[in-house]
Amino acid sequence: MTGAVEQPQPGYEERLRAFTGRELRPLTPAQDPVNQPMIRHWAEAMGDTNPVYTDAEAARATGREGVVAPASMVQAWTMRGYAATVAPQPGGPDGFGELVALLDEGGYTSVVATDSEFTFLRELTPGDHVAVRETVESVSAEKRTGLGCGRFVTTLKTYIDQHGETVATQRWRTLRFRPAPAEAVPPAPALRPRPAVNRDNAFFFEGAQQHRLLIQRCTACSVLRHPPGPCCPECGSLEWDTVEAGGHGHVYSFVVNHHPRHPAFDSPYLVAVVELAEGTRLITNLTGIAPDEVTIGMPVVLDWLDADPDLTLPVFRPVPTEAP
Repeated sequence: MTGAVEQPQPGYEERLRAFTGRELRPLTPAQDPVNQPMIRHWAEAMGDTNPVYTDAEAARATGREGVVAPASMVQAWTMRGYAATVAPQPGGPDGFGELVALLDEGGYTSVVATDSEFTFLRELTPGDHVAVRETVESVSAEKRTGLGCGRFVTTLKTYIDQHGETVATQRWRTLRFRPAPAEAVPPAPALRPRPAVNRDNAFFFEGAQQHRLLIQRCTACSVLRHPPGPCCPECGSLEWDTVEAGGHGHVYSFVVNHHPRHPAFDSPYLVAVVELAEGTRLITNLTGIAPDEVTIGMPVVLDWLDADPDLTLPVFRPVPTEAP
């Protein structure tokens, strides 16, 4: 949330305090009574293998009359479901809707749950039909938190069975807060495209990390080759090693790239085929020279581009001319 927050109407604090003790949700029966299928689904979903939830004989062996529902299911029995949540409330907004609207008026438009405290008074068994009532216990003064300035809202849910007896209570606390304005963070610099590294060419990029220009050499016929490959194109041998190039060469060919643009490159940029003194050629970038100054055959020397901590690439620049 950015920009200025509208000031709440006069008497805001008094209107918030007036919610203490107010009923947000009148006594509302669960849509269904406690039943064995839902107990089984819950136990399976939670990975709870306690037999007292699914096996009547095992439950009776513990002194119970039959299977019982997991205690923490009490809230699930009274959840209204999606259809009831989106349906309009008869007679206008309920107490909960009014409280949320009042908090929104103060700019407390975001919410995060902080804690839930249950007290269980008895176990529920199939056939029990519970209802729930929710009231506001407190709305705190404004607090400064890591998420922003906000108010802690504590409500009390009371779960009552079909006989009118309380079976559980739940204190539910949320932080309704005013999001702090997001700080402008400059975008991270774009990374150069990653090379496709495989077991045939990994040595080349590993050498580049050490500022060594390694060229693949066939150990059977001594022919140098680049780009790297698994097999010598001259004799077909699969055996090879590497030699380190001296870093001198000349421009065999080049192009000036204007399109497509990429945020990691300053357009236009020079892409050249450099022929090394050792006889092999590689595709690289030219640096330290304007596009209209490049000529075919121009001598160049190796330089290194440490693009980021994970990528180093060989580039070439013109050989400096000696002053007369």
